[in-house]
Amino acid sequence: MNNVRYVYGLTSALLVGGAAVSLMTGYPAGAQVAQNDTSVMSNVVPRSGAPASFADLTEQLQPAVVNIATRQRVQVQNRNPFQGTPFAELFNRRRGQPEQPQTREAQSLGSGFIISADGFVVTNNHVVSPNNRATLEEITVTMPDGTEYEADLIGADASSDLAVLKIKANRTFPFVKFGDSARTRVGEWVVAIGNPFGLGGTVTSGIVSAVYRNTGQGGAYDRYIQTDASINRGNSGGPLFDMQGNVIGINNAIFSPSGGSVGIGFAIPSEIAAPIVEQLKDGQEIERGFLGVGLEPMNDDLADSLGLQRNRGEIIQNVQDDSAASRAGLRAGDIVTAINGRDVTSEQSVSFLVANLTPGTSIPITILREGRELELTATLGRRPSEEELLQSQQTFDPNSEEPMDPEDTDTEIAEKLGLQVLEMTPQIARSLRVDPETGGLVIGQVDPNSDAGRKGLRRGDIILSAQYQAVSTIEDLREAIAAAEADDRDAVLLRIQRPGTPPRFLPIRLR
Repeated sequence: MNNVRYVYGLTSALLVGGAAVSLMTGYPAGAQVAQNDTSVMSNVVPRSGAPASFADLTEQLQPAVVNIATRQRVQVQNRNPFQGTPFAELFNRRRGQPEQPQTREAQSLGSGFIISADGFVVTNNHVVSPNNRATLEEITVTMPDGTEYEADLIGADASSDLAVLKIKANRTFPFVKFGDSARTRVGEWVVAIGNPFGLGGTVTSGIVSAVYRNTGQGGAYDRYIQTDASINRGNSGGPLFDMQGNVIGINNAIFSPSGGSVGIGFAIPSEIAAPIVEQLKDGQEIERGFLGVGLEPMNDDLADSLGLQRNRGEIIQNVQDDSAASRAGLRAGDIVTAINGRDVTSEQSVSFLVANLTPGTSIPITILREGRELELTATLGRRPSEEELLQSQQTFDPNSEEPMDPEDTDTEIAEKLGLQVLEMTPQIARSLRVDPETGGLVIGQVDPNSDAGRKGLRRGDIILSAQYQAVSTIEDLREAIAAAEADDRDAVLLRIQRPGTPPRFLPIRLR
């Protein structure tokens, strides 16, 4: 989210630290007007045709739509001539520069809406959740009349991009309610209220362009209401209303060549958001079902190669070890056509169907295997967090010249041996094409000016032992170095395995 890509694609509608980042979400809600009086609604919109005006509707709803600003403390690396190299921090220390990263203040700006008289607010997770190098310090909610309140983050869910805040004030607030997005029809009028470009409360109108739109971005919640109501940066987390004043969506993303609205906006449907918001509001952990498979939607070429119907089913590309899928007997190459009796389509993906089931649920799964239809039964596991999923999907390229993230670097080992190391994982083992049971530490980077560099160690080599003691954690290697220094030794004896060659012992001099 650091740079704006001027290409066609999904972008957020959020301003972060002065950089434009577009991303929004919408969710419908059975609505109550901001003054908590539904009686005025019946006279706002004619029973047929377009509304004569959106003014009365807006007047009732806008008091419950708020601006949300955050203040964050972001760690930044110290500048030096070697910034971006594996040993930037090492050079900092050698030149007497501060070892600790410097910090700077960043801000984000988005929208939200109040859902209860005591001040609970719904917004997008990305509006209030800092990245992994930032610390959230303050959330400010600004009412349409300019009144500002501090707010607490009650709960956030990265998978659905939803968050719930609580305004820190002892007063009664105007609020709105979620509606039933499942009843939303293409062509119906909708109104979006938010804070685009930091301008303050702004109202736009349009129609529902599509329901259950799959954007192709993947994930369990790639299922949106599409609208042509103008949605821009800063609208993230704002409500999408129907003509009865119900929140049927939470503005979340736009499809744009320029970062601005071109009439293709996406909102999280209320039928997805409302149950999650209720759990977050109550402080509950969001638990989702998980199969443990890598999937690809059925495209024309796949369908033609297998003689199958288009827009139905997903092909399994891989199956995780010791997962619900592997225990159920699913294999790579199987075509999943139905989950728990519901057809798998572009609007209803496997990820979506499974994530909306509870871990521990036993479900029938219909597949096509080598032209035969089979039905297997799987007992769902618990879906990992987004961070855990990202880590499990990461691969290790031994030929990459990309420097490792300084946060993943043990500075002591880098300083003593001239090496950056990673703990072995099944994913890294697969990338290196070694036995998944292989232990040890994987070398991520080598300082070419170190003894290790002069002796030919390189990225992808595996350290099996140090001083004849097996190493499986970074702490193991650190202890081996300390023991060698305590014995007045100038080198550490490492046992190195290069994939495809026998292991060998290699002494590496300490610096």
